[in-house]
Amino acid sequence: MVIAGFGCRAGATVASFREALAATGARPDGLAVPEDRAAQIAGFAQGEGLSVVAITADQLSGIDTPTQSDLSLTHRGVGSVAEAVALAAAGPSARIIVARVISSDRMATCAIAQGLRS
Repeated sequence: MVIAGFGCRAGATVASFREALAATGARPDGLAVPEDRAAQIAGFAQGEGLSVVAITADQLSGIDTPTQSDLSLTHRGVGSVAEAVALAAAGPSARIIVARVISSDRMATCAIAQGLRS
């Protein structure tokens, strides 16, 4: 299973999400976001025909990510929100196959994880 994980700011738009995902070059099986951003990405997910996995703060706790952002560490306790939610949704054997990319408006990040969960 291939999961696109997203981190975003409150003002992120469908265009922000679309651009960030396109920059990864991947076609995911599903999307993942922190649970407090699930409603924000719902329109994008529906347009892409993909389901959204909402990841709780407890699920994010302790996930080690290849990318380290001071902003993400401060606000969410992980090095990359996009990478952490992708790993959490893809399951315990997941690995990052595309590290975090940032939309040009800097409102959304996307990373791709691959795991065995189906």
